[in-house]
Amino acid sequence: MSPAANFVRSELPVAVIGAGPSGLAAMRALSRQGLDFVGFEQHTEVGGLWNIGNPASTVYQSAHLISSKSTTEFTEFPMPEDTPDYPGHRHLQAYFRSYADHFGLRTSIRFGAAVTAAVRSDDGVWTVSWEDVDGAHSGRFSAVIVASGTLHTPAIPTLPGEFSGEIRHSASYKDPRELAGKRVLIVGAGNSGCDIAVDAVHHAAAVDISVRRGYYFIPKYIFGRPTDTLNQGKPMPRPLKQFFDTRLLRMFTGDPHRFGFPKPNYRIYESHPVVNSLILHHLGHGDLRVKGDIARLDGQTVHFRDGTSGDYDLILLATGYVLDYPFLDPSLLGWDGPSPSLYLNIFSRQAENLLVIGMVEASGLGWEGRFRQAELAAAYLAAQQQAPAAAGEFRQLLAGESPDVTGGYRYLGLDRMSYYVNKDAYRAELEAHLDRLATAGTAARSEVRP
Repeated sequence: MSPAANFVRSELPVAVIGAGPSGLAAMRALSRQGLDFVGFEQHTEVGGLWNIGNPASTVYQSAHLISSKSTTEFTEFPMPEDTPDYPGHRHLQAYFRSYADHFGLRTSIRFGAAVTAAVRSDDGVWTVSWEDVDGAHSGRFSAVIVASGTLHTPAIPTLPGEFSGEIRHSASYKDPRELAGKRVLIVGAGNSGCDIAVDAVHHAAAVDISVRRGYYFIPKYIFGRPTDTLNQGKPMPRPLKQFFDTRLLRMFTGDPHRFGFPKPNYRIYESHPVVNSLILHHLGHGDLRVKGDIARLDGQTVHFRDGTSGDYDLILLATGYVLDYPFLDPSLLGWDGPSPSLYLNIFSRQAENLLVIGMVEASGLGWEGRFRQAELAAAYLAAQQQAPAAAGEFRQLLAGESPDVTGGYRYLGLDRMSYYVNKDAYRAELEAHLDRLATAGTAARSEVRP
């Protein structure tokens, strides 16, 4: 196969799978590079999971951002001034619709189109297959950008024993009235679990929350300002940030251990923190209780590992999600662990011009961080047409090991942390790679001038 066969075929568009925030970011970045694209969205509107009307959405009525609008929004398209600090799904759905309309993305999106397969042929062309109301279709594309999100396939733990009540995952939870009059056990104290626990205390007959490990709880406001806006500008060195923020939390939230949570066996920011101002408030008022890990189920009784037990009508699993790209052969993503092995969480090493936008988690990265991912992806695809020598050099870089983007943090060895990064380290690497690609392209164009 010639090197040119691996590069973008200029007569073919790029396929973008998903029209949530990551997909919209990818489409915008491609349009800025002048690259043709076709977006595929299985629902009838943009917004991804934040479109609560989307049957695939895992968002619930009370869901709001856990990062503030100013640290989450796209930089070139700020949210309206009257948007609250922590907008909910209604504000965000309107925002994404406006984004798609403002940048003229909607006309390039096939709505109601569910992608069923993406396969690359020996000549470097991708065939994408999809289904819509008119039946099955397929098309040829120069590259595939996967932006279908990370929060749609529930992680279902195996619970020993038999439960005679109802067991559901939080992915199906929408409205707190569903919990009315029920004795509810929420399993998992991440951000969704704590949100739902706060919902439940106003409707359920009783609420307990089962946890395996300790958490750091960050209030949404400190000194009257959104917490994540306090340390803007030059990043604080990791040891100092962990030292000062731990002490600041003690001042504002106290010690969660006194409410029954285990003490964390890790330092702050080594796992995703819980951003919630109300969970400790309700624990302090006796509106719910913290229970340990589940030992076994027996009828309506749940036995916990600490020797206690309780009777429940509903077990609600707030146990997170697993990555799932069912339209791709996992080997194309180097997938031999809990998450694909991609260069900078973007570029496949196994299949040229297969890229993923949004398979990244980081406290404070926001949608602008996903847009920076998309910028790098689009710049690489554009370079294949405009500066193939520079693109060839960049491709050799992508075949190697990813740079360290942990920022020195020792993240917990959890499945969901396998694609976690430090936002400052990650953004710095994205910028460095963009600069490297631009510099190589400029040099290559200079060499061919007469």
